[in-house]
Amino acid sequence: MFGTDRRVIVLAFARMADAVANSFLIIVLPLYIASGELALPGFEGTSVLGIAVTIELLIGVALSLFGFLNSFAQPFTGRLSDRTGRRKVYILFGLVVLAITSVAYALVESYEALLVVRAVQGLGGAFVIPTTIALVNDLARSDAERGGNFGVFNTFRLIGFGFGPVVAGLVVQGGPYALPFDATLSGFNAAFGVAVLGALVSFLLVTVLISEPPMSAADASDDLSIAVAGDDGRLLDPIFVLGVGTLFMATSIALFATLQEPINARLDQGPTWFGIQFSAVVIANVALQVPIGRAADRFGRKPFLVWGLVLLAPAVLAQGLVTSSFTMLGARLVHGVSVAMVFAPALAVAGDLAKEGESGTTLSVLTMAFGLGTAVGPLASGALFAYGFVVPFAVGAVLAVAALVLVATQVEETLDGAVSPTLLS
Repeated sequence: MFGTDRRVIVLAFARMADAVANSFLIIVLPLYIASGELALPGFEGTSVLGIAVTIELLIGVALSLFGFLNSFAQPFTGRLSDRTGRRKVYILFGLVVLAITSVAYALVESYEALLVVRAVQGLGGAFVIPTTIALVNDLARSDAERGGNFGVFNTFRLIGFGFGPVVAGLVVQGGPYALPFDATLSGFNAAFGVAVLGALVSFLLVTVLISEPPMSAADASDDLSIAVAGDDGRLLDPIFVLGVGTLFMATSIALFATLQEPINARLDQGPTWFGIQFSAVVIANVALQVPIGRAADRFGRKPFLVWGLVLLAPAVLAQGLVTSSFTMLGARLVHGVSVAMVFAPALAVAGDLAKEGESGTTLSVLTMAFGLGTAVGPLASGALFAYGFVVPFAVGAVLAVAALVLVATQVEETLDGAVSPTLLS
């Protein structure tokens, strides 16, 4: 299927189901916290370190907590997977944690308890993400298949992430639901149930259909530090550079979500337009991940990395300057194209550079950076917006330019025999 190993397709479908479950919570948790069904802390309306404590801040903390804990734990779980020579057992363990914590949301009665559940869920996700990516890398039969593998994998993951929020809104809005024996199920509990179902479907697919390729445990040290300095005349290590570039790219994606109300007011549009614009980045990624991954296997990784980052800066800046819904949609589509050109080739480069048996450790640098960017972005845009509408997007564009300079000067082509060597400088 798609010219890709069947196991990669199964992993892609498993991550799609898991991504639906996780993206459900991005929509459901803010509504749940603001609904009055939870006992909130008694210090709303006060300030902490000069920052006003509002419902929006409480929501932001709950959403970002998953990303921060998930990201910082990934180097540890990736290394554990490499050291033991196992992938599948850690994926399954993480999926069980995600399912149990999704059930727990329906049982908590306070905001503080919800934060505990969210933190445990973030740690559970840290077992799934780097080990799944590492297994996709392990299943590449040659370097010339790696970009295509990641393209297929990312396509299905993004489908789940993109369409999950749409379904989540419908599930919450459609509640309460009648059950047998005169019982009812609230829209929130139904949404948490769908999240549980997504994790269980993913668990079933991996359990039944995934077999690990033979691999030996990596003979690696316990040092989890990320190499910063490069060799062979390079100032910086290429994996570190790709991690920084991924962090900046993910931050640029996450800037948009926090600013729904000011964007709608500026463009004189409703939430439907915003939803279309928000999804445009995902749609462009879904359409282009596979062809770009295949092309990167044929023509080389670096041309796509460089030109993707060239597109990223103006696409992000334009979102702070446009004054109509259609031009915002165009900017978001270009943004999605640039992300598609960067993400799969970056993972392929990291896979090319990973030592045998250490792909979990190496690729966790990029997955950690992406998760950290999605956690930092909403907080950054909320803080920077106070200085003007364009400021969050201008800062995102500056980060994109910095990523371009780093990648262009510090990352070399890793695919031997690329068709167009003249494009690789």
